[in-house]
Amino acid sequence: MLSLRLTRLACLLLCMTALHQTHAQDLARRLFDAHEAYKDTTFTHRRFKHKAIVPVLSTLGNPLSVSQVGTSAEGRSLNLVRAGTGPIPVLLWSQMHGDEATATMALFDLFRFLQASGDGFDDMRQTILAKTTLHMLPMLNPDGAERFQRRTSADIDMNRDALRLQSPESVVLKNLQQTLKPLVGFNLHDQNPRYSVGNTGKQAVVSFLATAYDQDRTINDVRRRSMQLIVGMNRVLQQFIPGQVARYDDDFEPRAFGDNIQKWGTTLILIESGGQVGDVEKMSIRRLNFVAILTALNAIANETYGNETPAERVVAEYQAIPENGRALFDLLIRNATVVRNGKPYTIDLGINRYEVNTDSARAFAYRSTIDDLGDLSTFGGLTEFDATGLTLTPARLYPDTLASPTDLRRLDVAKLRQEGIVAVKVQTAKRGSFPQQPLHVLWEGKLPGRPPGLGQVATFLLKEGNSIKKVVLNGFLDESGNGIID
Repeated sequence: MLSLRLTRLACLLLCMTALHQTHAQDLARRLFDAHEAYKDTTFTHRRFKHKAIVPVLSTLGNPLSVSQVGTSAEGRSLNLVRAGTGPIPVLLWSQMHGDEATATMALFDLFRFLQASGDGFDDMRQTILAKTTLHMLPMLNPDGAERFQRRTSADIDMNRDALRLQSPESVVLKNLQQTLKPLVGFNLHDQNPRYSVGNTGKQAVVSFLATAYDQDRTINDVRRRSMQLIVGMNRVLQQFIPGQVARYDDDFEPRAFGDNIQKWGTTLILIESGGQVGDVEKMSIRRLNFVAILTALNAIANETYGNETPAERVVAEYQAIPENGRALFDLLIRNATVVRNGKPYTIDLGINRYEVNTDSARAFAYRSTIDDLGDLSTFGGLTEFDATGLTLTPARLYPDTLASPTDLRRLDVAKLRQEGIVAVKVQTAKRGSFPQQPLHVLWEGKLPGRPPGLGQVATFLLKEGNSIKKVVLNGFLDESGNGIID
């Protein structure tokens, strides 16, 4: 009889778990489809500065309130947005690295969501506001954001400053954790867009981490809650980016805020926004952040995160999320022939493009390099091209230095291309101000005089005999190569 009752109870729990997971999936789909209605149109690109967010914060009204909780090293305000009156405190912060702005945009979308009504989400919204008190700091490193750089104005990596607390911004974050004592903290970042999902060759669009709080990576109730929430967020995101969610490695970093906040008793969830082909400004990943954070907040408010997976299985399900791999290049050229000392060799070229700040507030240029070459058969590329039968040949530079970017328009680009001339020097111009032309504009430096090698700029030709079949311009395959070489 007892055995039968236990069997019935187990079946009931399984049914409740399945029902909860179905509800979470449906809610995530609805939020995903509705995101455009809450998207803050102030943010159309990720290189915004502190002065862009201040006017938006000043317009926020009920149920949100804004207060200044500190000042950056250069005097910019650190602003905390509060919402809700519930007994469960939750702390969310973004852009502790100044060039990691994806989740900052998502938080402003979340602000608009919390202010809305009559949209079919009122029950969820009111539950979150009644059961939790949200404390949200959308830009923790405004001085870094001003330069669109990772570190603070004093060149301190704030996420390695949890012990010394040398930057005023770090002091603010620790004080918030110590005084608010949040049950859950969301540490919101961007990661290298070339991370792969394990060895699958798929790009890691979003990665999670339940940070370790000691060298042994012990799992207590605080850290287990991180895993429970992450398992739920992973499940809902899989319907939008199947096979493209990864897990950051959990080696203990004693200087990091995430690891220490977990140690200080707050369940810590690290969300890393990676990359997605065709989403340079990360607007799609912004949407995924919006969905993941809101579904997690709903689970916290309803205290249903324990239903995502039975406690005895949650660790295994969390660890089943593949770890980040580093097996991707922006462009991978396979099986090209290169001639060295009169002898042909078959090589692959792994090319990466790096953003370089320009004079424009929202613009950047690319500087590409050949980061690896040889047998790259174990690597993948976000874009790949099989160059079998093609020989890698140096590109040619236009013989005259042009006076200004406007002179680019008078060039017969198609004719120059037939001659292998695909690069040009311009004497005076602001970086990033070049008109769109399928040419590589050199700011400084020069093209390699022989087939380019390791560490050199990726502008070259792929030829079949004397015929040019493909052109690589500053790391782009047969596209506009406008950029700079420092």
